[in-house]
Amino acid sequence: MSYLIKPEGYKPTLDLKQTELGIKQIKDFFQTNLSSELRLRRVTAPLFVLKGMGINDDLNGVERAVAFPIKDMNDVQAEVVHSLAKWKRMTLGDYNIEPGYGIYTDMNAIRADEELGNLHSLYVDQWDWERVMTAEERNADFLIEIVSRIFAAMVRTEYMVYEMYPHIKPQLPEKLHFIHSEELRLQYPDLDSKGREDAICRKYGAVFIIGIGGKLGDGKKHDGRAPDYDDYTTPGLKNLPGLNGDLLVWNDILQRSCELSSMGIRVDKKTLLKQLEQEGEEKRLELLFHKRLIEGKLPLSIGGGIGQSRLCMYYLRKAHIGEIQASIWPEKMREECAAHNMPLI
Repeated sequence: MSYLIKPEGYKPTLDLKQTELGIKQIKDFFQTNLSSELRLRRVTAPLFVLKGMGINDDLNGVERAVAFPIKDMNDVQAEVVHSLAKWKRMTLGDYNIEPGYGIYTDMNAIRADEELGNLHSLYVDQWDWERVMTAEERNADFLIEIVSRIFAAMVRTEYMVYEMYPHIKPQLPEKLHFIHSEELRLQYPDLDSKGREDAICRKYGAVFIIGIGGKLGDGKKHDGRAPDYDDYTTPGLKNLPGLNGDLLVWNDILQRSCELSSMGIRVDKKTLLKQLEQEGEEKRLELLFHKRLIEGKLPLSIGGGIGQSRLCMYYLRKAHIGEIQASIWPEKMREECAAHNMPLI
């Protein structure tokens, strides 16, 4: 079901021409800084992959992939990617990239089951990145170091936007606040996971929540994760489970938290087997990606995705992601957005 937040008194501070210029500058500047911070080289990525290979990202395990038959291959099915979490790791192995270096790419996806709203679109565009790491780096300190570097690139980009458009004042804090999802639950025991995200982001401005995918002390998950890419069960921060997380910022226009990035240290053989068993998904071990991982043919890695349109939406102080990207929206939403000064592209 679609859900629309209609900020009272909202009016875009940039016209369409200024917005398009800002989008271009933000994307160019940020990806250059991201590449420099993490030592990443740009690669070309697929829009679709073959079905049944275990390469597509399963997200929460319930979203349907957009699929189509390939006429010239006896109608074998292909799927539009949800993200490139597994494809990137295979590419690191194929390219024989050394520890401390990695890749990034423009990932474009179609998520037909998305609940449309200010932050959610059928069309997903993000920078997907992946970097080779050593066994000694599989710990929370290394995760925090990498996340901090990415956040530093975000802060620099916001200042660049301020230089372009001086009326858009910087809002990101100098430091990113780190907290484990179990600590967050205990801090706000009367709120659900979304309410906890809003509360902690309102307080600190920018937060990285560690440990997404595993069950917390109340038996519930903070949020879902596919069991075969992020490591969410290995003890990390304060010996609590989880070597992954989400980076969120406080959106002052929408008066709610906004996830800009999801990332984590990826599963090794041991955690893959453990997490698949926990979710009752051992059948995936017969798939190509999983076989290569079990056989030791994939490098240890850390990686994630950073939303391009969401980042631009935040920096340019837009109330709806449709003011940044072209997509399909329910006619009623288009009418409501137009009536509340949110012109959708």
